[in-house]
Order: sequence, then C-alpha cells, then structure tokens
Amino acid sequence: MTLRRRGEKATISIQEHMAIDVCPGPIRPIKQISDYFPRFPRGLPPDAGPRAAAPPDAPARPTAASAGRRSPSDGVRDDDEDVDQLFGAYGASPGPSPGPSPARPPAKPPEDEPDADGYESDDCTALGTLDFSLLYDQENNALHCTISKAKVPKLMFSRKGLKPMDHNGLADPYVKLHLLPGASKANKLRTKTLRNTLNPTWNETLTYYGITDEDMIRKTLRISVCDEDKFRHNEFIGETRVPLKKLKPNHTKTFSICLEKQLPVDKTEDKSLEERGRILISLKYSSQKQGLLVGIVRCAHLAAMDANGYSDPYVKTYLKPDVDKKSKHKTAVKKKTLNPEFNEEFCYEIKHGDLAKKTLEVTVWDYDIGKSNDFIGGVVLGINAKGERLKHWFDCLKNKDKRIERWHTLTNELPGAVLSD
Repeated sequence: MTLRRRGEKATISIQEHMAIDVCPGPIRPIKQISDYFPRFPRGLPPDAGPRAAAPPDAPARPTAASAGRRSPSDGVRDDDEDVDQLFGAYGASPGPSPGPSPARPPAKPPEDEPDADGYESDDCTALGTLDFSLLYDQENNALHCTISKAKVPKLMFSRKGLKPMDHNGLADPYVKLHLLPGASKANKLRTKTLRNTLNPTWNETLTYYGITDEDMIRKTLRISVCDEDKFRHNEFIGETRVPLKKLKPNHTKTFSICLEKQLPVDKTEDKSLEERGRILISLKYSSQKQGLLVGIVRCAHLAAMDANGYSDPYVKTYLKPDVDKKSKHKTAVKKKTLNPEFNEEFCYEIKHGDLAKKTLEVTVWDYDIGKSNDFIGGVVLGINAKGERLKHWFDCLKNKDKRIERWHTLTNELPGAVLSD
C-alpha cells in the first residue's frame, strides 16, 4: 500500500489505470496514446496551456507545486505525479473526481463516411460492377443493349472482379437480358459465355425488336450476370434493373452499376400484361408488278407453345375475300425460337383500286409433328381495322411503289374464317 502525506492528492499509477480499463465489464474504447500527452507550447508549464483552463464553476484544483513536488533525490518515482499532472491539464483525473463534470456528447461520424466494416458485406463489393450502354432506336423500334465488361469494384482490395463461383476461384460468366413485365423465354437474350475469368469483357450488343414508345414508358430491363455450369444448374451472380423511361430516344446512355442480389419478379403483373407477341410487316403496292407485295420480316416476343418453353413458328397470309381460296402464302418454319426472322415477301396480283375492298389477314402458328398446329396470334389490316393497323393500310394505298414497315401486336383472337392450318 502506498502511503501519502497529509494534503497530498491521491494518485493512480499508469499500471493501475490500464488495469481498471481492461477489467471485466462494459467494453470501452481504447484511448489513443496522444490522450496521455497533451500538446503544450514549448517552454510553457502544463497548467498554462489553453486546455488547462477549468470552467468557471469548477472547484479549484491543486497544482503539482502546491501539493509539494518530490525530487528524484527523495528516492521515490514521480511517474504517478506526472501522469496525474497530465490528466489534470485536461481538467479530468483517472481517479475519483471531486465534483460532477459536464457530460460530453459522443462525437458522430460523418454521414458520408464509408463503413470500414462493410466492405465485404456490400453487394457492390461482393458481386462486382457491370458496364453497359442502352440505345432506343425510335425509328426502327429497336432497343440496343451493349454489354461491355464486369470491372473491378473500387472498394475491393482482397478480391477482383465478379464473385468467384467455381472451385478454382473463378467463374464462367454470361449476361442475360429480360424485359419486365413479360414472359421469361420470349424476352430472354444472352451473351456468349467467357471461361475461367472474374474480369470478363464481352463488348457484345443484344437487340430487342418491336419496342414501342409505350414499352419505353412501362417496361423495365432486367440485366442478370450468371455463371454457366456444364453438369448442374447455372448459378446466379448478381443483377441490376433499368426502367426504360430513363432513356431518351436515339440517345446512347452509358451505365456502370453495382450488381445486386436477386430481386423478386411480380408474376401477377406479368400474367395480367401477357402478350402473344409482335410481327413486323412491310406493305408495298408495285405499279410494275400490278400487285400488293406483303413482306413478313420478323416476329418478336412470341408466346411459348411447346413444353421446352419455345415455339417452332411460321406465318400465313390471306387476302380476303378469297373466293378461289388461292391467296394463302406460308413462310418457312423457324425451329425453337420466340424471335424468328423470316425476311420473306409474297405478291398478290390485284388492281390498286380493288385494294380498298380487301382485308389482309396475317396469322402466326407453332408447327407440331403428328398433331394440329397451335395458333399463336394474328393481326388484320384493312379499311375496317383500327389504330396503327388502319394507318398502315391507308399509307400503303396512298403511297404507291413505297415500302412501308410497321410493327403490330398479335391478338389471341383467330381471324374470321381461319380456323386451322
């Protein structure tokens, strides 16, 4: 036990002070070494510093001189007094204080300061970052999505690029696109797969055809990055979603977005807005051939009719009324696709004045072996049509020898007399 003289202030050694801090109880932050050594101007005593000033209502604190400083010749170490003197310069003592001291509010960290413990848990860091660009070609009703690369996240130091998915610490990534709302198979486009890499560079452009201004307002593009596996199901790495209303027509917008965890898809909304698909038709009345040229260019986002989630589509056209039943034309069958490209053209020999009395019926079918073909959807163009279908037909009649292309939405209603293939 250490004896002290009468009037001398009780002191606690640095060893005892540290022992108090580490004894069982609530965890306290470790003091910095600079807390024990206040910065005084050179040549000034500790109690002359600006931080030594006590509040006006604080009781007078005895200084080291009034307490009687012991010299090294006394044979007693003065470390305890030095520590006490240093703490006194801060207006606080490691031991019991003679009076209540005003509580200091805890310092709040800046709001924009990154969380030092959140690097590995952050989705951007854990899943990677994707660079891509989007362009809506309004004239051709096409949405071009260019997938550039998956780059190294800025906050990641222990790992580079995408999240490793395979046992070798790498992945076989590819990118998949999906328009929401809409059937998954009909709207799915994907890039090639790059093997054994966490920093893939695709530089590949995927295009959606048949995109209208209405689609740009209500649809969202879902971009998913997956890891391809040969012997089991492909694994999901991360995704991002871009509302198409953020894009300006005919203006390329570049993105660099952190991938997120998989988000749920509203299946009820998908079902309520389900479509049969769209078809791109060209019309031209040729003065040279004295007939109507009907071009079946392509279809997009067709409904899936087979168990494998795809269809084997082909297109038929009729010019009615057809007394002789000779107006039927049929395209080739495109196997296992929901976005077929036909580029076929048929000619109906007819006088230009008679076109106003005719109706063009276009139907899309799924070819099946050994059973009846499935009806996917159809569209009717003519004087009795409405909206874009009527406008397309009228523009064809008004502009001879000019090819006019328009996208049309297929309906699930079978046109008039067309009951089967």
